[in-house]
Amino acid sequence: MADWGVRPKMESVFIIAEAGVNHNGDRDIAFQMVEAAAGAGVDAVKFQTFKTENLVTRTAPKAAYQSETTDPRESQFEMLKKLELDQDIHRELKEYTEQNGLQFLSTAFDLESLAFLSNDLKLEILKIPSGEVTNGPLLLEYAKTGRELILSTGMATLDEIRQALAVLAFGLIGGKTPSINAFLKAYESEEGQIALRDRVILLHCTTQYPAPFETINLRAMATLRDTFHLKVGYSDHSRGILVPCAATALGAVSIEKHFTLDCGASGPDHSASLEPVELEQMVEAIRAVHVMLGDGDKTPRGDEMKNREIARKSLVAAKEISKGDRFSHENMTAKRPGAGRSPMSYWSYLGNVTTKSYCADELID
Repeated sequence: MADWGVRPKMESVFIIAEAGVNHNGDRDIAFQMVEAAAGAGVDAVKFQTFKTENLVTRTAPKAAYQSETTDPRESQFEMLKKLELDQDIHRELKEYTEQNGLQFLSTAFDLESLAFLSNDLKLEILKIPSGEVTNGPLLLEYAKTGRELILSTGMATLDEIRQALAVLAFGLIGGKTPSINAFLKAYESEEGQIALRDRVILLHCTTQYPAPFETINLRAMATLRDTFHLKVGYSDHSRGILVPCAATALGAVSIEKHFTLDCGASGPDHSASLEPVELEQMVEAIRAVHVMLGDGDKTPRGDEMKNREIARKSLVAAKEISKGDRFSHENMTAKRPGAGRSPMSYWSYLGNVTTKSYCADELID
């Protein structure tokens, strides 16, 4: 199992710095992004791997946000072609990333790129993007690699996610003849469910750049967890670091966040990304939130035990009590410190005969 898999309660959230295409196709910028990610303290840096000719038709339009942040006269094909990194650069980036103590990840958007990441770079973890949730043939090839899989679920319904997981289950357990029925059978099998739990993590995601807070719907993380019984993380496209921290508080096992060297740079994703200083702040905040979550056991922590004696109260004499008197509402009360009998025993004392004398404010024993 790779590092991001089943994590004990107190282990750290797996944080992925999504470089994506924010290198703008420039090798030097890509290397600088690796250095920035390492400096921020993330666990992994992720790029995007594709051959434009295999990904999009030459006439496919751009999304509205892409037209706003890139040349509106160019097609999606023309935009993406500028953002490609060749295989040699990928090899160099992987080596440099590992030299910097990070895990190198990438998303394959086509079969040729997937084969390169799996067979050539031999990545242990493969990320499936939201846009490929309904791409059955590509999903099946992802599953056949046998690697750990991170599936983003932006734009997807529960039924579409279930269908995608069915294809993955079929591939993970070595299914032979693909069909819709075979996929569903694999998904419903015990073997398929074990394979999914062992190999797949779901990322809740809102596919907008940037994503407004009202579209984030973090409660969907619990829906994914309860519906599919898989580990769930969050892929964030909102501005700032608030949402990743909130997702961590809701139990995200992994956080993915776009970053850039310059939010003002030209390119499709820069405006929805963090700059290096913000990325470091996010990592620190996520680590802090995760520590705050604790182990869930409700017991006194840290200096609480010492503070109990200071903050709690004990039964004391409200006034002078003579030996042989009976404890009453008039001569017994509760005051600090909490070093004596708990006020919860108040009613057990009422009416009992005292065996000794007490001065006012003396602890009752």
